[in-house]
Amino acid sequence: MNTSAAAAFGEEGPLSRSRTVERELVHRTSVAEVLLTDVRPTSDPDVFEAAASWPRAHSTFPRDGSQRNSPLVLVETLRQLGLYVPLRFHGVPAARHAIISDLHFRLAPENEPTAGPGATEVTCLARVSAVRRARDRTVTGLRLDATFAAHGVTFGEAGGGVRFVDGAGYAALRSRGARDGAGAPRAAARRPEPAALTVNHPQDAVLAEDADGLLVAPADPLHPFLFDHPGDHVPGMVLLEAARQAVAYRSGGALARPYAGRLRAVRFTELAPAARVLCARYHATCAFRVVQGGTPTAYGTFSYP
Repeated sequence: MNTSAAAAFGEEGPLSRSRTVERELVHRTSVAEVLLTDVRPTSDPDVFEAAASWPRAHSTFPRDGSQRNSPLVLVETLRQLGLYVPLRFHGVPAARHAIISDLHFRLAPENEPTAGPGATEVTCLARVSAVRRARDRTVTGLRLDATFAAHGVTFGEAGGGVRFVDGAGYAALRSRGARDGAGAPRAAARRPEPAALTVNHPQDAVLAEDADGLLVAPADPLHPFLFDHPGDHVPGMVLLEAARQAVAYRSGGALARPYAGRLRAVRFTELAPAARVLCARYHATCAFRVVQGGTPTAYGTFSYP
């Protein structure tokens, strides 16, 4: 991983870390779940630099003695950048629905920061590309790729695609597949022990198991990180964590923390019936699929040391 990107940070003085950005511009209800503290353009109109704060108190921080943050926090920082930059700098209305089509991340374990007291201060350099516009020049989609650095050393990279639709467009999309019902596991399903899923607490579990395999079944539908605000489908972050937990469970805990991953959503994963997670290991790489009603809704891979 190229560490030279860190040299581009701070061209106009230090970024602010005194307060978070507006929660509405990263689609978060709780201020505690806003990771970005500053975002500003650079001399390149397609490049932005940002500051983020990753607190040790966050629900994703491991409680197994590890001093490294969960990869999910890096992915969430990417998600917030992918919303804030278009809404703040590209004129996308805040009321638009954001639909993430795909994402990827990669960490350099040898460069990852170890958490100290308080929070890990992270600096990001984000580049926007493939901007799509409607006839009225409103941005309808783009790609964003970012590098992440701490203490002047780049330790991660991530990217993905997002599109923006208005209320009518979103309603049309949802009418094609939305179904009513709760996403609770079937009566015959059981919840694996938290340690088997390599999570901190029982409410962090997002899987259940029945005779046919693993189900996406979050234990806490009000989980502060996974479900910060109400939704009409299963969020992508839940699918990513469900896949991670499935790999950890099937490997007996041997594969718990991926250093790289990819996710592509091919359709919405509905709240009901509960979707299934399938995974297969190929040496240090695991492929996964999310299937609902016999139809794949998302797929991807994880890589492990």
